[in-house]
Amino acid sequence: MDEIEAGLKRLEQKIEEQQEKGDTLSQEIRDHESELLARMAKSAVPVVKIVGLNMLRKGKQDTKGEIYDPAYFPQKMIILGKAAKPAAFRPDNAQMPVTDQFCVLSEEGKFFELMYSFDGFLTDSYLNPIDAKKAFEQYGYEVMYMLYCAMRDYLNGEEALVEALEKVIGYIFARTP
Repeated sequence: MDEIEAGLKRLEQKIEEQQEKGDTLSQEIRDHESELLARMAKSAVPVVKIVGLNMLRKGKQDTKGEIYDPAYFPQKMIILGKAAKPAAFRPDNAQMPVTDQFCVLSEEGKFFELMYSFDGFLTDSYLNPIDAKKAFEQYGYEVMYMLYCAMRDYLNGEEALVEALEKVIGYIFARTP
């Protein structure tokens, strides 16, 4: 019975040690989360250049809500998160209330807040540069998760494309004399 009790105590000790180690490592990750996000952003630059979108900079809106005469930002971006509560006003113009606000990553690997304003006729935007730390403060872990998903989905798509091309090439060369 003493051996069983000693084994049980040792197991309890191991569980406590692992829990303490896990808590310490979790805290270390939280302490460096913005650094991790910044490194992920740099790694995602090639993906953003390929799958990113040219976001609307300015456009007129008709009575049906359709945008016409649009102007777009020249660099491609991916959306990583949407603000639950947008800022009251844009930093470039206090007269422009923000209707929608997004965290985006540009093809240069830089984070921005894309702030849209609508005056009833014109949709206008402001691209507010932010760093990885501010992205975490404003949007939480959603930005890291969405960046991870974008990279994973792109890789999966590339693997499927490469497999399909391998099959086609194999078929072509198998049939060629």
